[in-house]
Amino acid sequence: MSSLHPWADEPVAAGRPLEWLWHHDLAIQPRDLWDLVIDTSRFNRALGLSRMQFTPVDGVLHGTGVNGRVRHEWVEVPWDWVAGRYLVSRRIYSKGFPLFSRVIYRLEPIDDEHTRLWVYFGWIPRGWLGRLALKIGMPSIKRGYHEVVAEMLAARAPGQSPLARPAPQLSLDARVRVATVRESLERDGLPADPVARLSNYVSTADDMDVYRIQLLRMARTWNVDEEDLLRTALQATRAGLLDMSWDVVCPHCRGVSGEARTLGDVPVRGSCGVCHIDFDTDSDRALEITFHVHPSIRAVPKVYYCSAEPSSKRHIELQQRLAPGQSRTLATSMVAGSYRLRKGASKEYAFIEVGDGAGSLTWPASELPDAVRLALEPTVELVNDTDDEQMFVIENVDWTEDALRPARLFNFQEFRDLFSEEYIATDVQLSVGEQSILFTDIVGSTRFYIDRGDPGAFMEVKKHFVEVYELVGRHHGAVVKTIGDACMASFSNPIDAVAAARAIHDCFCAGRDDTPIRVRASINTGPCIAVRLNSNIDYFGTTVNLAAKLQACVGAGEIALSQATYDKPGVREYLAQQGADVESLDFEARALGETIPVYRVGA
Repeated sequence: MSSLHPWADEPVAAGRPLEWLWHHDLAIQPRDLWDLVIDTSRFNRALGLSRMQFTPVDGVLHGTGVNGRVRHEWVEVPWDWVAGRYLVSRRIYSKGFPLFSRVIYRLEPIDDEHTRLWVYFGWIPRGWLGRLALKIGMPSIKRGYHEVVAEMLAARAPGQSPLARPAPQLSLDARVRVATVRESLERDGLPADPVARLSNYVSTADDMDVYRIQLLRMARTWNVDEEDLLRTALQATRAGLLDMSWDVVCPHCRGVSGEARTLGDVPVRGSCGVCHIDFDTDSDRALEITFHVHPSIRAVPKVYYCSAEPSSKRHIELQQRLAPGQSRTLATSMVAGSYRLRKGASKEYAFIEVGDGAGSLTWPASELPDAVRLALEPTVELVNDTDDEQMFVIENVDWTEDALRPARLFNFQEFRDLFSEEYIATDVQLSVGEQSILFTDIVGSTRFYIDRGDPGAFMEVKKHFVEVYELVGRHHGAVVKTIGDACMASFSNPIDAVAAARAIHDCFCAGRDDTPIRVRASINTGPCIAVRLNSNIDYFGTTVNLAAKLQACVGAGEIALSQATYDKPGVREYLAQQGADVESLDFEARALGETIPVYRVGA
């Protein structure tokens, strides 16, 4: 192993090292094994190692822990890894048995279904006592590895966390509270399966799994409907089974750099001590909503048994630290997709595409390479042609689908109904990405008010809003606000917005004789920002303004679609399936200073 990772390249190489090397031949493919072994915190816990604490200071991670009844303190050197291939962990100790340590995993395919996992430990001891302690302790760690690896592979059943440990036994009061909340949720008509799964999960799951609950990932794991589980979790939060957290996410490491208890506590700017950067929180990926077990049920501490850097940065395919003048050529396991190149915490990027290209990538530290297309599993040559140490990073551009973003929550009617007290701070603007904004408006409202009188008209309009709210929610949207007798709603999917508009028209059709209300609708799709308006979460921007103005193009029972909405995948096909009458027309948008195409949709 030292020939592949020379000791001369290490930041501390003085002294005679102690080294251990062994391997496991396993019936699993390298990439699948990689996803398991990088969770070194869970692995170390299974080995019986003690807890650790980590504190970032100016981009440097400082660790502490107790082993052999001796306190150890160290600096965690940034890890090197190539996803699916190998990882190297290094520590420089200021207290404890060693002066320096490194751990290396290498994954080598044996055949299509088997992988050899090499495990290497190298230590530079602190004096004779440190050498003796390491010689005594390492054989038991080696024996433990064989047991833990076997357990890890045996626990790979769907929906099961490898190396999970049972949760502490709940108190009687906590068990009664869980049972009471579960009965209440079922009595309120929530689906039994999500209610049962969530109740059991918060009661029995491993602390490492429930400290930060990602609902969308759990919905996929449990094979339950995402909206059913989200609805259940929101009601469970109201009932005191869960707590909701607004997590500020670093754009580089994509780790949680801060947790806000309410939306109003979200700051304008965030900072990441690990990456040593500051960043704005107005991007559509700067926040993630997660859930925690309510402390009245069980205390779930945030614990570490290792910094587990590759596990917390699964989007990073390659991270390599190179000294001045050093170069390194690496085989990768990168699959088809888009990747971003950066040096450390720099905000200057280059991009590459992996898939149907050819050739290898050469990346000198002094400049970012031009955009290139590479073959699958490309070779990468890194060259530090500068006078300073450099960290090379290649990361997947795509973000995880497990994250529940504000846009998804703001477009969920139950959230707006249950958490109406949640608001955005006055100086914060949150990008919610692309939204489809629907406006509905009562046609002929002036005559309607004259004919019915204000009290009668008000009651009729109020009943109309009840039906609009129900139809918007049924089509996976949320009512943002009402303005007079008009309604503004938002949808993540433009097809849902069009379907909701047609359902509203069907509800208030010409043949209905219990109400004279008839409506028109308009829809536009584009980027929006969420702001605070009158203590409510409102959407703002050109997309919203144009959606409102398009109503001038249509009458009762008609929908005006912008070009942006009409061109979205599946919209034209949906309208054709519905047999809708679509007419193209020109609309003079004075605010834009131009004439734009609009599509008028009839019955």
